[in-house]
Amino acid sequence: MRSKQRNQSKDNHSRITDKILDTEMDYRLASSDDPNSRNGYNHKAVLPATGSMALDTPRNRQGTFKPKLVPKYVRRLPGFNYKVLSLFAKGMSVRNIRDTVEELYGIEVSPDLISTVTDAVMDEFKSWQTRPLESTYAIVYLDAIYVKVLDAGSIDNRPIYLGIGVAEDGRKEVRGLWLGEHETAKFWLTVLPDLKQRGVAEILIAVVDGLASFQAAFPETTVQTCIVHVIRNSLSRASYRERTALAAALKTIYTEINADAAAALDAFEASELGQRFQDVVRRWLRSWERMIPFLALSKELRKVIYTTNAIESLNA
Repeated sequence: MRSKQRNQSKDNHSRITDKILDTEMDYRLASSDDPNSRNGYNHKAVLPATGSMALDTPRNRQGTFKPKLVPKYVRRLPGFNYKVLSLFAKGMSVRNIRDTVEELYGIEVSPDLISTVTDAVMDEFKSWQTRPLESTYAIVYLDAIYVKVLDAGSIDNRPIYLGIGVAEDGRKEVRGLWLGEHETAKFWLTVLPDLKQRGVAEILIAVVDGLASFQAAFPETTVQTCIVHVIRNSLSRASYRERTALAAALKTIYTEINADAAAALDAFEASELGQRFQDVVRRWLRSWERMIPFLALSKELRKVIYTTNAIESLNA
């Protein structure tokens, strides 16, 4: 029970590394003819590139287990095990990974062990992906990032859909990652029921990039379109010389208090700049109802919900 509680308190890096160590131990025991068995764990802290990380290294009865992926007595990891997973994710065969690991680290690792480790980590990820969620979130950010994916021998740009939730106590965590074919509102309609099936019953505010279908799954949620996305799209219509003036004009709209924002948009539409950028005016009018919820909030809260930059920071 104590070990289980420790594991629940760890971050994903620690849990995945523990999983790798356990898998390597199972592999060693299964591939050896000597009578041997597990004998608990040694606990230590190592320093990977991401900061201090607590590990539970399995022991065997004979005390002969010397893990290759996270060596004994080593206190500083250069991100070795994540490099192995990264090479696998980039489409390298396990034999090519073995050769690369031997060349870079001077460590001989069998292709079978690499295959066993990557399979075990995928099981850990699937468990994380389907884990129960909290029933209520104050804010949920949803967006997608495009990454290059190797599929059936060819590389294609595919969207990874991300959801970040802010719980009632202020904790901000990744709620899920979903790989799609293309970024469409239709795919989001498969993501949102997944959140509900995993226990999410109420979301107060959802910050999205023009996802009008969100309220089909959560009808009581206030949906806030990402203002930064709208501004970027608007500025892309202008030449480099005109962008400063256009950005300043648009800022007068989304920094107004709720009652004056519509009047500021009308004034922009009637201005010389608004006449020159009528397509920008039309975009703002189409998106207006989903853009304005944050205007009723304080300036401090506006900064939190007017953009999905929380996801872009995670991507970076």
